Amino acid sequence: MEISRRHLIIAAGSFAANAAPVLSGPASAQAAEPPKRWNLTADVVVVGSGASGFPASIVAREAGNSVILVEAQPHTGGHGICSGGNVPLGGGTRRQKQYGIEDSPDLVFRDLTDWSVVESNGFPDYRFNDREIIRAFADNSVATFDFLEAHGVVFVDKAPDGRGGEAVGNSVPRENHAAVMDWPMVQTGGPADPAVRKTLSSGNGLMRPLEAAANRAGVQTLTEHRMTAIYRREPRSGPVLGIAVDNRGQRLDIRARKAVVIATGGSCGNVNFRRMFDPRLTEEYCGIAGMPWSDQDASGEMAAMTIGASLWGGFNYTGEFGWNITKAGAVGAQYGYVNLRWEPGSPVFHLARAVGLQVKDWQDLILVNMLGQRFYDETAPQFSANDYGSVKPYTYASWRNLEAVPYKPRAFLDAALQGVGDAHNGGGPIWAIFDADAVAREHWTPAAPYVDYEQGFFFEANSLAQLAQVIRMQYQRLPMQPQTLEQTVQRYNGFVDAGVDADFDKPSPRYKIAKPPFYAAWATPVIHDTRAGLRINGKTQVVDMHGALIPHLYACGEAAGGFSQHGLARATCQGFIAGTLAARETPV
Repeated sequence: MEISRRHLIIAAGSFAANAAPVLSGPASAQAAEPPKRWNLTADVVVVGSGASGFPASIVAREAGNSVILVEAQPHTGGHGICSGGNVPLGGGTRRQKQYGIEDSPDLVFRDLTDWSVVESNGFPDYRFNDREIIRAFADNSVATFDFLEAHGVVFVDKAPDGRGGEAVGNSVPRENHAAVMDWPMVQTGGPADPAVRKTLSSGNGLMRPLEAAANRAGVQTLTEHRMTAIYRREPRSGPVLGIAVDNRGQRLDIRARKAVVIATGGSCGNVNFRRMFDPRLTEEYCGIAGMPWSDQDASGEMAAMTIGASLWGGFNYTGEFGWNITKAGAVGAQYGYVNLRWEPGSPVFHLARAVGLQVKDWQDLILVNMLGQRFYDETAPQFSANDYGSVKPYTYASWRNLEAVPYKPRAFLDAALQGVGDAHNGGGPIWAIFDADAVAREHWTPAAPYVDYEQGFFFEANSLAQLAQVIRMQYQRLPMQPQTLEQTVQRYNGFVDAGVDADFDKPSPRYKIAKPPFYAAWATPVIHDTRAGLRINGKTQVVDMHGALIPHLYACGEAAGGFSQHGLARATCQGFIAGTLAARETPV
């Protein structure tokens, strides 16, 4: 399908002043000098093969450009392929019109920039969005939806809804769900049950068709090529010329005649980088959603910052709304994100090591910090996010919307990250403590491949004192004292007898922890996504610390900042924009 000019509406004018030369700061000693000889050359070089990288590559290639797509992992798909496949593109899509849903780019823009929408803890979903970036997203959402369908993505045949939505707008439903169809699933290593192939929403149903479309178009994809540097003509000035990559210890220099597009994903897997935003997110928050299939190592952000790029939208990273950080949905395994299970057939199961024990009822256990102390009601939810109909009644930009949301903080995650009162940031490990009766109620199997004994994410003992003593692993910086854990469980069992949790108001505590063996399962919160990154304008062009464009450099998706919404819609739309405009650049 050819995307006509009317489908691509890019924000313009805001950076017209940057057409004139702008003096930048002094050159960084770490900025790499361009090589005299290049190993490979293409018109457009895209870094990252996820939900931004594939659309950017396809659009640029179909516009007649040669495209090299580099991917750090030995496989493609990024975090997008591990996702639920929920794509909130609106503005008047074909699917919205089919089901009589009235939407428009103006309504998308208003929804995603409404200062008055807040969550029950007072945090705003949209107040700190960059308006130029949101305008471009709103104006190009329909074109992106058309692009995805034209390139093989099949959406579940139902009306757009709010399922899986996070900060997607209050006015109308916009969530579309990519059907997995017959594509193999990275979570299991095989296709889905044929009975649900057309109804199961999955990132595999989004990314596999885009991968196939890129291959058909002739995009040259290089896996196990991790970008290590971006080259400018001068260290902090002039156009971007290309990138350096590492391929199994060998450096290659790749020339980009027209543009480099950074689509590397976010930064939540880089401990030092993410702690610039939130110092609490220390090493023990190691079960990043989407890993071990795909890391979010901030390599794109850091390479761009080295040549002068600015960061943008830091509040959205730390704002306590959405699923930036979540409760563990499964315990006993490093990767416990609630919506992702790594099964033994997965090609990365040797890295994940365990499926995890999915918690059906939080009454079946207690959660303790590394010292063995409870810290909050185990049944408490995580942060919420605005979705269709969340605020009722709703009037755009009305102060009365604030009154429609009762103030009731959801503080479980803050309590978990609080720490244990010493001089260290970070909460340390959070452990789920339960007994043999809980195992029976939940129908758990406390053995491999469901739990990870080998790397210290699951422990078992015949007494609570022994359990505290055997908890030894790299993130347990302070030993758990047996007496502390025994006292914690004894006190909790008393609450079960009384029917009242005098410490944290857990509703009617139901089950004592009394029957051996006893278990400690990793239940540390999970970092889910990144909502801050490189500063871009509406054209996805990267902007430096002085407000000037870095010529011929683009960024999109979770590598870019200024957008509070989680995931696939902003990633695919910004990749679509970046690929279209990168393809039009004049060669340098």
